[in-house]
Amino acid sequence: MSHKAVSVYCYLCGRADKNGECYPSVGRIAEDLSLSTCTVFRAFNELEKRDLLERFPRYHPQGGRRSSLYRIKGEITKTNRSKKRGGSVV
Repeated sequence: MSHKAVSVYCYLCGRADKNGECYPSVGRIAEDLSLSTCTVFRAFNELEKRDLLERFPRYHPQGGRRSSLYRIKGEITKTNRSKKRGGSVV
């Protein structure tokens, strides 16, 4: 897996709630990681192919697009979140 896909995955893990879900915009991810939006989309595709990420479109009540919902998949999520928050990993 590319190091940029790993960076995006770790970023999303750090933003995810207890259900492994978050919804930062692609622009925010790109800016925070100093990547282009095209690179972020390539990372998403790579993570989806490896079954580590699911993306769901979200819409405003008036019909406009919002940032997508990202759902982190895989056991690594629990490990990353526990270490980041100072908890023990069982």
